[in-house]
Amino acid sequence: MTTVDPEFAAAEAREARRARMFTRINAADKWLTVLGLGWVTPILRASAGDNPQAQAKEIWRLLGMPVLAIALFLGMWAALAPKVQTSLGAIPGPVAVWSEAVSLHDDAMAKAAKQAKFEAQVAARNEKLIASGRADEVKVIAYTGAPSYYQQIWTSIKTVFFGFLLATFVAVPLGIFAGLSPYANAALNPIIQIFKPVSPLAWLPIVTMVVSATYTTTDGWFAKAFLTSAITVTLCSLWPTLINTALGVASIDKDLVNVSKVLKMNTWTKITKLVLPSALPLIFTGLRLSLGVGWMVLIAAEMLAQNPGLGKFVWDEFQNGSSSSLARIMVAVFTIGIIGFLLDRLMYAIQAAFTFSNNR
Repeated sequence: MTTVDPEFAAAEAREARRARMFTRINAADKWLTVLGLGWVTPILRASAGDNPQAQAKEIWRLLGMPVLAIALFLGMWAALAPKVQTSLGAIPGPVAVWSEAVSLHDDAMAKAAKQAKFEAQVAARNEKLIASGRADEVKVIAYTGAPSYYQQIWTSIKTVFFGFLLATFVAVPLGIFAGLSPYANAALNPIIQIFKPVSPLAWLPIVTMVVSATYTTTDGWFAKAFLTSAITVTLCSLWPTLINTALGVASIDKDLVNVSKVLKMNTWTKITKLVLPSALPLIFTGLRLSLGVGWMVLIAAEMLAQNPGLGKFVWDEFQNGSSSSLARIMVAVFTIGIIGFLLDRLMYAIQAAFTFSNNR
């Protein structure tokens, strides 16, 4: 009867545990990369004992270099900003901008507390009326105070997603149609080439007049300024999705198309079972580009349409001309950039969830 060396068995068990750990790390790496946290992977691998020297180089490349670049940027900004004088004073440095960010946060918290107090008073009033048998005098009174910075951010996010979804519902079906039919592609191509370069500043007056003429109700679901901004976003952001969808559909393997003919698939089955799965990576590329374009367009649209949001916040601060206006505008600039990055990561995560099979 053979006996197993306990040390050998223990070594085998340790290797098996390490193998399982590295398998989990590699699986997590896909999602960490999607979320922009790829630098976590080499830290995990180093802690698991996988060539610490090589992993240290990866940590430096993925984390150290970006942090160093940001530090250099902040240093140059702090050194050069005071030397640039404007009509409102010197360009604010990082400390001044951070101070205004904290001030905006405190102001938002104060406004939220004020709104909550107002709504509590209205609710208490209505309860007293109901208790005294005067339910017919109960009123829903809307809070009319100025929106906080966070509320304006939320308004901008809602607007861009509304416009983006409208663009998606228009662009994806048209892109599939153009990709499947060379005649449809020939018909749509001139329209795409003409309208794709049009600036949102050119669309905005037209959209404003059309919305004002057709949306005459005052108690509808959406405010006119909101619709104006959202439709402008739609008109400017649908083209990347349309083009990439048409390209993805047209690039489907011809053998698959021939198989669909042999199987006598109807149009709906062909689109859902063959066209969309094959074209999905390019469709998502178009969606990511469209959302990025829409977010950039929105700020200009909000400025001119005066729809409450980050664009209007920037314009109001520019018109205000106070000593803190420049710093507040720069807070908004960083906010716009960070939200744009997060929106792109969100779309990338959704794309990865639907197309991970291509990466495994």
